Amino acid sequence: MIFLSMVLLGAVIGFVGAGGAGVTIALLTVGFDVPIHTALAVALAAMVFTMISGTYSHFREHEVEVKTGAIIGLGGVAGAFAGANVSNIIPADLLHFLTGAMMFVSAIILYIKVYQDKWLSRHLKVRPDMLVGKRLYIYGTIAGVINGFLSGTFGIGAAAFIQITLLVVFGVPILKTIGTCMMVILPISAAGGLGYLFNGRLDFLIFLQTLTGLMLGAWFGAKFTHLAPVWFLKFAIVATPTIGAFVMLIK
Repeated sequence: MIFLSMVLLGAVIGFVGAGGAGVTIALLTVGFDVPIHTALAVALAAMVFTMISGTYSHFREHEVEVKTGAIIGLGGVAGAFAGANVSNIIPADLLHFLTGAMMFVSAIILYIKVYQDKWLSRHLKVRPDMLVGKRLYIYGTIAGVINGFLSGTFGIGAAAFIQITLLVVFGVPILKTIGTCMMVILPISAAGGLGYLFNGRLDFLIFLQTLTGLMLGAWFGAKFTHLAPVWFLKFAIVATPTIGAFVMLIK
């Protein structure tokens, strides 16, 4: 049942292209009573494989700032591993609520990006040029540790936070933020997944069912994206993680 459910969820994620980790956690915990720590471990571990294909695809299209992504990603490794160990000692009920709250904040940021882009452009001071030199290493390490810690603790990629950070702090061109963000999330997911694995939280059977189901479903779902009207896609992009957040918070 987990595999079949993940195929359906993967189709939605492939169609929408957002909110995958959070909705996966919500489905595992609420739909199948998987312990929250295990669900976080499975979500992070599964993200490693999805980020590999996504990063490679964007890299081939020259849509990745490799140096910036590498610096932030390396900082994220330490943050994610620490976050996974902190998450391990947080009581399940509290972690369930905090993860839902984190997902809800991400959904709000996503709503602003999708529906309030003009307001965002007026109030968000995007850096006009790429950050270089010592400040790139200092800011990149700090940003990596913070985003990595959030991802490792709550099991989600924190993509909305990373993309805004890339725009505002590092001056990454908007067309390269998605690919660079995927590159950053890749080592963060791997380090966080290892942290949960070392703490005995990763269930390999659930992980294999989740990963294979999501990848299969996403392959089919992505084929229908271009057939949907823009207004429906925008709605679905925001609604998917929002529903996941509400399900977590209500439970």
